[in-house]
Amino acid sequence: MSETRPRATGPDAGESTGVRRPPPMEPDAPTIGDWLHIERDGRVIVYTGKTEMGQNIRTSLAQAVAEELRLPVTAIELVLADTAYTPYDMGTVGSRTTPIMARRLHQVAASTRELLLDLAAARWQVARDQLRVSDGKIVHDETDQAISFGELTQGQRLTQEYDDTAPVTPPDQWTVAGTSVAKVDGWAIVTGARRYTPDLTRPAMLIGKVLRAPAFGASLTALDTTAAARPGVIVVHQGDFVGVVASDRLAATQALAAIHAEWAIPEQVAAHDLYAYLKEHPAPPMQQQGFGGPERFEHGSLPDGRAAAAQLLAQTYTVAYIAHAPLEPRAALAEWAGSTLTVWTGTQRPFGVRGELAQAFGLPEDAIRVIVPDTGSAYGGKHTGEVAIEAARLARAADRPVKLIWTREEEFTWAYFRPAGVIDVASAVDADGLLTAWEQHNYNSGAAGIRTPYAVTNQLVEYHPALPVLRQGSYRALAATANHFARESHMDELAHALGRDPLAFRLQNLRDERLRAVFEASAEAFGWGARQPQPGHGFGLAGGTEKGSYVATCVEVALDQASGEMRVVRVVQAFECGAIVNPNGLRNQIEGAIVQGLGGALFEAIEFANGTILNNHFSSYRVPRFADMPAIEVVLVDRPDLPSAGAGETPIVGIAPAVANALFAATGTRLRALPLMPQGLPIVRPARNDAIS
Repeated sequence: MSETRPRATGPDAGESTGVRRPPPMEPDAPTIGDWLHIERDGRVIVYTGKTEMGQNIRTSLAQAVAEELRLPVTAIELVLADTAYTPYDMGTVGSRTTPIMARRLHQVAASTRELLLDLAAARWQVARDQLRVSDGKIVHDETDQAISFGELTQGQRLTQEYDDTAPVTPPDQWTVAGTSVAKVDGWAIVTGARRYTPDLTRPAMLIGKVLRAPAFGASLTALDTTAAARPGVIVVHQGDFVGVVASDRLAATQALAAIHAEWAIPEQVAAHDLYAYLKEHPAPPMQQQGFGGPERFEHGSLPDGRAAAAQLLAQTYTVAYIAHAPLEPRAALAEWAGSTLTVWTGTQRPFGVRGELAQAFGLPEDAIRVIVPDTGSAYGGKHTGEVAIEAARLARAADRPVKLIWTREEEFTWAYFRPAGVIDVASAVDADGLLTAWEQHNYNSGAAGIRTPYAVTNQLVEYHPALPVLRQGSYRALAATANHFARESHMDELAHALGRDPLAFRLQNLRDERLRAVFEASAEAFGWGARQPQPGHGFGLAGGTEKGSYVATCVEVALDQASGEMRVVRVVQAFECGAIVNPNGLRNQIEGAIVQGLGGALFEAIEFANGTILNNHFSSYRVPRFADMPAIEVVLVDRPDLPSAGAGETPIVGIAPAVANALFAATGTRLRALPLMPQGLPIVRPARNDAIS
């Protein structure tokens, strides 16, 4: 043990109490004290670079530590995503928090427990196996001696390395983890006491605004800031960057509006040419990273598989660009102190943003501190640090702290989008209903979830990176949504062509027992096969696996015969992610994913022309509303015999294909493009069945 472990004093703190210690730069910070500190009064403080974006990791990670230290969750305090205090973390991405960070904290806390037992045994000169851990104390029942954690450590930093082999409590023996404990700080959230980046203030703080181009790729050809130069306003012009700083938002907005700028706008790809363009314009090799890179998997012989087939089918499916539409637009507050910089911002990658800031300003990373308050959602959309860099530019020019909050229009226009994509699928099935060949090509949207979970000997799957038309990046579940939409729609088309029940056809071609289990659980809860849809209604299902989790979704839709409008009326989703850490928290995640997935399935799409986003407000960009909500039933399949997997992304992948399949069942129309009902247009029952073409 060594000096007292410093800790941050809160999300508004530019300073901290105690002695500041540079954070470890390696992801695998080796000592207990890098991750966990016990104060003199017994409070346990845990440090992690993960960010809280509404997914409730503050609770689930606290459960991991509380489980091993035999403490209530309320005894654990988490310091999240502060580069001055938390170990390096690559980011809150990829559903890695539960399978990786929670596992790490289980190990750290178990190592701490074993260390405390060793310290108490040495102090009392008793056998270690005579001691037990209970409610923040080490207890020796034979002598009735007890000593608190804080008394043992005296608030000193625990410099011992944590032990990967320390005995971690198995899931079937959990008493804190595995239970639906109340959300940590839930009261602050529902009462509005929780403060996000837009809520923060600093002494003498100013408000910033940035001049935006009228279209993507536009270059500034002329600039006149004379009218903006008014009392109390600072105009910042650095190359292509133009912004203003003022005492309040209204003054900054008015000053920005007074700037006269002229732009050269290059020719842009037209929206109606999008999918053809993506197939015809592969990305150069150096640009093929970011969505898993090129991927190709080949097994068996496609010609042999097709030769053995009784039925061949080939179809193309498309997915549109969509926005993340977070409740909180990008925001940052930047403050300089000489050559050091502190930035508060909502981001999924605090250390990545620190690196971007270091590069932008030519600073060493240890001169920059990035603090992430709780963030009002991200969905994969807040990996990059552009708003932090902009706020820091304005703050350095003004020599005052500056807060910059993007408008909703800026968020819809200049943030990156979920990639659009084209997915070609060609399949073959024999007379017994067994798949004999499967070929799937994804253009642009990504490789996530591209491998089929169904048993097929002869297959080729390949991801083809393309030159993007709009700025694109990560989105919840990445391309797994697009690839599951194409694959599960296609499986339904095959079942229809063969005259088979869609569930029975899938189960016949499955060897993965975990996927089979969620299909069966969802179907049983839904009543698949036990009841028939009412007139004008249709049932559909879909399933799959991604990031170690398994999902199956059953959907019921209803067609209003008079208006032709279609509604999703019921969703039953079964989900399995190994050992469940917090059932209520997991249920919330799944329900939220279903709601978000409905938007992309039914009507979310970015409309653009000449490099300009046309629907950059919530009034014109349709997201699910209360009136759109179906009845939702979640079936949790707990597997305490398996490690916990991430659950933030996979629940979204089943809803779009299940809805598409239900629409076909209700109308006989097969829709192969997401969104299925752009602009909320009604689906009209066709005169003939054109499901297989």
